[in-house]
Amino acid sequence: MTGTSLKTYALTRLALVVPMVLILLTFVFLLMRVAPGNPIAAALGGHVPPSVIQRISHRLGYDKPIYTQYGDYLWGVLHGNLGRTITDRRAVSSIIVENGGATLELTVAASFVAMVVGLVVGLLAGRFRDTWIDVSGRLFGIVAYAMPVFFLGFLAQLLFGIWLGWLPTSNQASPITQAFLPVHSHILFIDAIWAHNWGALWDVVKHLILPATTLGIVIGGVFIRLVRINVIRSLKDDYVEAARARGIRERSVVYRYAFRNALVPVVTVVGLQLALLLGGAILTEETFNWPGIGSTLVSYLAERDYAGVQGIVVVFALVVVVASLLIDFVNAFIDPRIRY
Repeated sequence: MTGTSLKTYALTRLALVVPMVLILLTFVFLLMRVAPGNPIAAALGGHVPPSVIQRISHRLGYDKPIYTQYGDYLWGVLHGNLGRTITDRRAVSSIIVENGGATLELTVAASFVAMVVGLVVGLLAGRFRDTWIDVSGRLFGIVAYAMPVFFLGFLAQLLFGIWLGWLPTSNQASPITQAFLPVHSHILFIDAIWAHNWGALWDVVKHLILPATTLGIVIGGVFIRLVRINVIRSLKDDYVEAARARGIRERSVVYRYAFRNALVPVVTVVGLQLALLLGGAILTEETFNWPGIGSTLVSYLAERDYAGVQGIVVVFALVVVVASLLIDFVNAFIDPRIRY
């Protein structure tokens, strides 16, 4: 019975993804088309002869009727063709491959920092409710979540990079590492391990610490509040009282029973925070001159390269949709009540 309900739930969620993605693609397409100005003229600086603009528009299909452009757009996305940028004629798929590794490296490291900060501070705040530890944890969570990521990044660069000189303040690695490290995955952390180049690995880690910690602390503010509330709620449940009545030590009650059950809602929030994480990654990459997809998106926005912006935004949105779908599957597997 449980297996059947889980299978039905999974098929239903998969079926709902199709109209969701279609609405998403339509929204991005229309948003780019209603933007003022000619995208070709805007991307090329506005000083191009009309004949050149007309020729490029014809080559890119911008002179076709809007419904034809929409059909070509959907057909291309269906076949993995996200188009080419106007300014430098790069395929969006190549941008994802070449710059996506840097963004993935940053977001994974930031997620790890956010989970550690959120779980540790949230657990201590919930365990020692209404003490100075709880008040300090809640205050830290509020300040961390409310602080703009670029402002916290500037403070981190100023303190640890300029005043103390402990860590580099920009780029994914030093120029020497980037020049001589063989590229396999476009993720320098993995490439350094693959090449057994421990000096390059340490260089990559040093460059990663500040941006990952900055973004992780901001995202961790959400987890602090969530973990604290669920730990407090779990400590009041009957099974916790029963464990205490059996003489189990308070430390084991908190960590083995209350904390473990308090993690179930956190799984859901992890998926929901992916959009916030990607948005924060864009600002973080700009602040630390990190060569990821986010900084590339900002440069295309500045150049008004609508084709590049459209392709990258679609990829970001699809990543969020897929992650949300996976989180739903995990939640349905963990908590059977979700399926009914």
